[in-house]
Amino acid sequence: MKRLIILSLTLILFASCSVDNGVNYNLDILPIESVDMPDSFTLGETYPITVTYLKPSTCHTFKEFYYLKNNNERTVAVINYAYTDDNCTNLDNELVEATFNFIVTSNGSYIFKFWQGTDENDVDQYLTIEVPVTN
Repeated sequence: MKRLIILSLTLILFASCSVDNGVNYNLDILPIESVDMPDSFTLGETYPITVTYLKPSTCHTFKEFYYLKNNNERTVAVINYAYTDDNCTNLDNELVEATFNFIVTSNGSYIFKFWQGTDENDVDQYLTIEVPVTN
């Protein structure tokens, strides 16, 4: 009898919980307008790299960086939440900054490719910056 009551209470508890919190969003990858980074790196040091991008609406908020490593090449893009709220306001020229820390772990040069959108043929465009590592 106790097992039946515990099982019933457990089922009622799980049935009453909802995982839907009512917040709907999409993820948008936004083009990077400009980058602030050093002209050279020192092995073993950490550097902040700040990117600037246009925030399209009041419903966009920063989520994270898309960050792909391939040897000494780094591809970077900005990912935003785009909430599907009817109370959004479109923004004109609203520049936003986001920063990540970069740890220099190897010699040579690092090549950063910051995604700047696509051209008329849907080909990805990048701001490419090469940064040498000095001792």
